[in-house]
Amino acid sequence: MKPIEEHEIREYIERNIPSFHERRLQSLGGLSLKSVLKRKNPYLFKAKNIKTAGDLVKTILDAHLSSQEETIFGEFLEGLAIFICGHVYGGRKSSADGIDLEFEKSGVYYIVTIKSGPNWGNSRQINKMLEDFRKAKRILRTNASGRDIRAVNGCSYGRHTRPQYEDKGDYLKLCGQSFWSFISGMDTLYTDIIEPIGHRAKERNDAFNEQYAKVVNVFTKEFIEEFCQPDGTILWEKIVRFNSSVTGEY
Repeated sequence: MKPIEEHEIREYIERNIPSFHERRLQSLGGLSLKSVLKRKNPYLFKAKNIKTAGDLVKTILDAHLSSQEETIFGEFLEGLAIFICGHVYGGRKSSADGIDLEFEKSGVYYIVTIKSGPNWGNSRQINKMLEDFRKAKRILRTNASGRDIRAVNGCSYGRHTRPQYEDKGDYLKLCGQSFWSFISGMDTLYTDIIEPIGHRAKERNDAFNEQYAKVVNVFTKEFIEEFCQPDGTILWEKIVRFNSSVTGEY
């Protein structure tokens, strides 16, 4: 074990957090109103009693961006975890399908898949993770029989009722503080990283918000022209046909 210094963590974050903001900004540039509208549930937005074009555009755009941001930021946190574990325990990015991190600690070889929060997947996705763990274990034991290999589902935030081995698949689930402590040996790491993650956040969010406002305005104009009556009433049936009709006609 080789402890990592706070300045090393800060320097890594400050070098890499700009890529999150850049990808977030780039995600706005490639969007079109119709591509976003096709991916969202029109019945949900009708049930929310949305009356204005601007409110509807912001709602579908925000829903789309939120899911993208979770993915982009999850990749950043995964990279941070691998960097820290690499420094402390010699961990490395795994080449095995579905496995993000491998490292040895106290005589045990860990294979880790990193997710955002504790409620990240449905039963099919969890079964896929279990199969990935089984395959990785088989390959590793082929090269080193008798090795103690344990699988971990690490979640970068949230809580689990208690660290425990699941009955099916024999893996350990660690969330929030437990996960960050596990890969670093530092009980306070989960709070130590919050301040540097905000590095130049205001400046970068100002740039994003400026572009976001432009997209909302363009999308709102297009939406009114395409999906509203001349008096401004939203044509919900036309939206549903565009989103869901067999022929694609609306």
